Amino acid sequence: MATNGVLDARERGATLSRLATERFDVLVIGGGITGAGAALDAASRGLRVALVEARDLASGTSSRSSKLVHGGLRYLEQRDFKLVYEALRERDLLVSKLAPHLVRPISFLYPLYKKVVERPYVGAGLALYDALEGTRRPVPHHRHLTVRGALKLAPALSPARLAGAMLYYDAQVDDARHTLTVARTAAAHSAVVATRVSAVELLRGPDGIRVTGARVRDEETGRLLDVSAEAVVVCAGVWTDLVYELAGVRAGYRVRMSKGVHIVVPREAVRADTGMIVRTEKSVLFFIPWGERWIVGTTDTDFSGDRAEPAATEEDVEYILAAANRVLAQPLRRSDVIAVYAGLRPLVTAEQSNGSKGSKGSRPTTKLSREHVVDVPVPGLASIAGGKLTTYRLMARDVVDAAVADFGREIPASVTDQVPLLGADGLAAVRAGAGRLAEDYQVSRAAVEHLLDRYGTLAGEVLDLIRADPGLAQPLAEGHPYLRAEVAYAVTHEDALHVEDVLVRRMRLFIESADSGTGMAAEVSTIMGRLLGWNRRKRAAEARRYLELVAAEQTMPVIGAPAAPDAVLVSATAAG
Repeated sequence: MATNGVLDARERGATLSRLATERFDVLVIGGGITGAGAALDAASRGLRVALVEARDLASGTSSRSSKLVHGGLRYLEQRDFKLVYEALRERDLLVSKLAPHLVRPISFLYPLYKKVVERPYVGAGLALYDALEGTRRPVPHHRHLTVRGALKLAPALSPARLAGAMLYYDAQVDDARHTLTVARTAAAHSAVVATRVSAVELLRGPDGIRVTGARVRDEETGRLLDVSAEAVVVCAGVWTDLVYELAGVRAGYRVRMSKGVHIVVPREAVRADTGMIVRTEKSVLFFIPWGERWIVGTTDTDFSGDRAEPAATEEDVEYILAAANRVLAQPLRRSDVIAVYAGLRPLVTAEQSNGSKGSKGSRPTTKLSREHVVDVPVPGLASIAGGKLTTYRLMARDVVDAAVADFGREIPASVTDQVPLLGADGLAAVRAGAGRLAEDYQVSRAAVEHLLDRYGTLAGEVLDLIRADPGLAQPLAEGHPYLRAEVAYAVTHEDALHVEDVLVRRMRLFIESADSGTGMAAEVSTIMGRLLGWNRRKRAAEARRYLELVAAEQTMPVIGAPAAPDAVLVSATAAG
């Protein structure tokens, strides 16, 4: 039976009690987009589901992506037509039905520099891109632009060598909010979702072979709990190998880490009314509009360091700036960089029976497929790695199919293509009534539209908090659209336990504000503290913890002279 999908941090004790006392059909380890998707897939089939995440939902790569839901234009060159076809269909499903409040069409300009050969080549590729999508489409077809048309849309481009452009469409998403909404939709279908709970051991049945659950540790208290489940599904991204070590089994693949770095610059630094994509000697570079900012990236390099510290390097930032400046009339400077963030892609390489890596092992990560791999090494244990954000729903379906294959009873097929995420149903009508909502709740029309863009039809829940406490209608920070009510909502509905959870993922002030959100830390701690019962010492400690987090990131060598003194580095790992 469906519930309201509320993840109330104040009820954490009851959530942990359920983990320890109930028997689940499926236990999902990992709270990134794949884990959240798997929990929703299983729960919407009528299965009893629990999800545990060692840190916060989307705390790894699922909050550190390029924020794009796309077919993967460059995969056409690799002739990975199946992946592109699936991704385009998933993109359109998200835009039109599953998450129209979170996933929105966005245009991209593709500059052309070779007058004779490039236009027919790129045009043919985009024609195929459109054809793979099909005829029922929520985004426009691509079109050709002259030099003049290209410069009108993107005056930032240098006219030197410019031979015209192509304009095509994909989609954009706030990756962390999308992951959170998927997890909440799973909870709406009765899944038990627990954050700051890490798996420390996999449990075995009487035969010593079948996996029957996991021993987990509450990272807030150190308490150990045993969670019983008929099957365990591992969606741990670059941590997958470590979870396999807990089980003492060998995976049928190895996770290969690829580091992706992005920089964030002010909107005025790049004069354009559209996103842009340009070729580099290694791959492609995106200019992605992000509110009053641009996200520019990404890199794609092999990584073998500490999973917990995939920091951007000086070379990463210089590569992005150099690639961007090859096409810009007004170069980006180091002083333009507001933030830098890095994440790890969990790519997969095959394991041969003799333990040696397959042929893909020596290929650069830019050549590795983004298709996913599912593995069932022992009964009761299934895992998945690889893939991309856009195809998370298919990944979730496949790994749950594998996990329940030996249940000995009929399990319904996946229905998530028919399950809109929370906030999607009735969105058009609620948007049409935005003016009435503003009057009813005595807030500005802009505030209502901001909430609709982030919460969809759930915006009314945030507005109800404002009605109960009008002080929550005030902006959290000058120059940013976030309201104080959203901090309270993050606690009461979105399982935020720490200031970091709010400023880094529920809101994106960690990368959007000049001070990385430090100026708001005390206010956020105060609002959270009222709800979570923090005393004055605890509130101060939470604010200080966030300041220390930012200070630690600012000491990284990437951001420093000659960059602006307010620039900050953000690093992240792939938790799921």
